[in-house]
Amino acid sequence: MCLVAAAGWSASQGDWDRPGICLGDGQPEAPGVPAESGRSDVLLRCMLPSRTQPFLNPVVMFPIDAMDPVLELLVLVDGLKLAVLATILYLLVRCLNLNSATSPPNLTFLNSPLSQHLLKFCPLLTREYIPPLLWGKSGHIQTIVYGKLGRVSSPMPSGCRKSFVMLDGSTATFDLFEPFSSHATGDDFTMVICPGIANHSEKQYIRTFVDHSLRHGYRCAVLNHLGALPNVKLTAPRMFTYGCTWEFGSMVQKVRRLHPQTKLVVIGFSMGGNIVCKYLGEDCANQDGVLCAVSVGQGYNALKAQPTFLQWDNFRRFYNFIMADNMKRIILSNRDMIFGENGHNRHVDLEDMDLRMLYMATSLVQIDDNIMRKFHGYSSVQEYYEKESCSHYLHNVCASLPRIIFIPAVQQDFAPTMHPFQCRETCVC
Repeated sequence: MCLVAAAGWSASQGDWDRPGICLGDGQPEAPGVPAESGRSDVLLRCMLPSRTQPFLNPVVMFPIDAMDPVLELLVLVDGLKLAVLATILYLLVRCLNLNSATSPPNLTFLNSPLSQHLLKFCPLLTREYIPPLLWGKSGHIQTIVYGKLGRVSSPMPSGCRKSFVMLDGSTATFDLFEPFSSHATGDDFTMVICPGIANHSEKQYIRTFVDHSLRHGYRCAVLNHLGALPNVKLTAPRMFTYGCTWEFGSMVQKVRRLHPQTKLVVIGFSMGGNIVCKYLGEDCANQDGVLCAVSVGQGYNALKAQPTFLQWDNFRRFYNFIMADNMKRIILSNRDMIFGENGHNRHVDLEDMDLRMLYMATSLVQIDDNIMRKFHGYSSVQEYYEKESCSHYLHNVCASLPRIIFIPAVQQDFAPTMHPFQCRETCVC
């Protein structure tokens, strides 16, 4: 094999132009180019135009057997580039879910006048969802973009913060927002909202939802989970837990006392969905004055979902670590009250060992086992998840409050999708 320098050669003028490198097989045919006997050289009739021979030009051939490894390396590098490019494109398609088809929401409902009314006047329930281009089909990217960057101009509704003292000495707070205008029906409606884990009224998604509701004539009351607000310290050695309804129930009572004629719309996001469903099912009296309820993206039963918390499917282990780190930050910011200063006035079931285990925790299950379950005296994290899950109360909710809507995610980031099968005969899901 040899290196072939191709040029546009003019036999009449004897000049060379347009040099190039080509590879081929055979014997040289260009005049004046000797061929070495006993070897097979490379011949290429280069299609480089010249002044006198615009298409076929002779070639100059140089033996390059010693350079074969260099050429093979160049070919290998080109192959690696193509492989890397193909891998990147494949990962982009998979991570962005570009190959997933869009479709309308899957609805499970009882064929009742209420359901037909919702389907008629809520076209979003039957309309195909068209996400933003490129990144809109990936829940992970939407979570990162919205969680870290937020909207271009996130609304800042102005409300009045109210506080009240619980029986155990804890100071709970909620923010009350008055509507910008009257409701279209002329009636008085109040949305009582329970945010997700470690969230409060100052979170961007809560502010956005509240602003949208205020513009449509709804009053909003948003619970601030106990210990979640950075500028409101605990006044007792207890903070919010997965299924404790004490603070939410007290907020609802305060709203009813302030606005006795209002009709309540109960809304819970994620962990807040578990709390509001459990609250409505614990006592049927809690449903008095409730027009309807909406649960968004909750898990229904933490005990059944527990085995999936540490799985890497759908990056659940990563989300678990991020949420656990946020919980650790909140607990440690209230360390003096929860664990007691110098060991005094701490929660009765917490010990110094629990604080050391908290520093080493990397998942919510570890934090729940070492800290959270002890706020209510559970003997194990399994008992804590079993008793605090709303799945045992949903039948009470659906039996007496048929106007409840469950909105689960098809691909839940933190836990797999669980259907509220206990109440699907009477609920719009």
